[in-house]
Amino acid sequence: MSDAPRTTGTGAAVVTPVRVVIALCLLAPFVAMLWVGSYAKVDPAFIGIPFFYWYQMLWVLISTALTMVAYQLWQRDQRARVSRKGGAAE
Repeated sequence: MSDAPRTTGTGAAVVTPVRVVIALCLLAPFVAMLWVGSYAKVDPAFIGIPFFYWYQMLWVLISTALTMVAYQLWQRDQRARVSRKGGAAE
């Protein structure tokens, strides 16, 4: 089996491992913030800040990093697709 993604000829989206990783990077912060039961508590406090607050602020930084990773992977994926097509963008 080849490593090249399969195309349907109609321009439909192709699921590749890189795109799955991109989706997971973008989905993780939503899941973490929507699962309120995992962080709706006071302890452990960090420098006097209750867990509820510093956990959410930590996810701001984590979300930024994951979005940057997703963007870089997307750019690399798009460059690879364009080079496979011969330089013409879709």
